[in-house]
Amino acid sequence: MKIAYVLPSLEKNGGAERIITDKANYFTEHFAYDVYIITLFQHHNASNFYPLSNRIHQINLEIPYHRQYRYKYPRRLWIKMIINHRMRKALYSTIHTIGPDIVVGVSYSKGDLVCSIPTKAKKIIECHEPRSLIESSIYNGSLISKLFTKYHYFRFIENNADLIISLTPEGKDQWKKAKQVEVIPNYSCLTMSGKSTCQNKRVIAVGRLREEKGFERLISIWQIVSSKHPDWQLDIFGEGHLKDELTSIIKNNHVRKITLKGLTNNISKEYARSSICVVTSHFEGFSLAILEAMMHGVPSIAFNCPYGPANIIIDNQCGFLIENGNIDLFAERLSLLMENENLRKKLSHECIKHAKLFDADAIMKQWKELFENLI
Repeated sequence: MKIAYVLPSLEKNGGAERIITDKANYFTEHFAYDVYIITLFQHHNASNFYPLSNRIHQINLEIPYHRQYRYKYPRRLWIKMIINHRMRKALYSTIHTIGPDIVVGVSYSKGDLVCSIPTKAKKIIECHEPRSLIESSIYNGSLISKLFTKYHYFRFIENNADLIISLTPEGKDQWKKAKQVEVIPNYSCLTMSGKSTCQNKRVIAVGRLREEKGFERLISIWQIVSSKHPDWQLDIFGEGHLKDELTSIIKNNHVRKITLKGLTNNISKEYARSSICVVTSHFEGFSLAILEAMMHGVPSIAFNCPYGPANIIIDNQCGFLIENGNIDLFAERLSLLMENENLRKKLSHECIKHAKLFDADAIMKQWKELFENLI
């Protein structure tokens, strides 16, 4: 079987980039699929953040999409139209040359583009963010942009995709007009450095420094708990355009024992050195951070946001789910865990057992059956 994935790039260290790399490698090594990865914007000199099997064919179209932002309106619209035309033409030519059985558009980035390509291949849109996030003001600042997204972009995908994959049942419910929607959760192939003892006085957070991750809420929470627990440290791993803004918030509010650590090439080691994981996102697609923390025996506290945490955490059994936006309750539960090592270890034991439900072999079997039934 020949599969072609289409996504913006593999340069970044995001969850979607990691899971697509893991799945592509798995398809090639375990099922002997012929896998192609087509990146829209990645330059041929740029390295992938996660290692890709040398049996996988990667094609970088190198579309200069951000060039449009050099210009002001209305010229920007004209430049955007030219770039989109070039991108569609390049993608059509590439898919036509490959001749895949299935084309998978990853997330919503240019999902309408993937669905517009004339091909005999079945078209799948694999959603890594909840639809409500894409419709929100985080992604769409203007009213016109929101209306376009809701009434054209998503409808075009619903009408033209053969199948939409959601990571959660709640995400599936947002695609009622689509031809077919299935739920397949993520998994992690992270090589583990060890498990947490839950004795280190360290809290970890992992994610891109972007609006949807809600790190400004985490800083507010830490400001409450750090004065009570001055011997505890909060480390945030990730990069993003909000780094300077978050740094200023920390500095201006004199929040202590919190560090923006940037990227790491061994996140497993960092989980193993931590005792609590915190997730304060406004939206989640699935949250690999929670799953990977569980694998290491690190209990998580997360806002019950749309839509990932509640599908992974069993409240009061392997972590805590907090009413979305309730800063005080989050701080209260975090303090409880920081003060109670026995409770941390009890939750840790349950985390390790629960994480086994998201086994790679079982989830990849679902993908294999889905692909083979589709064609």
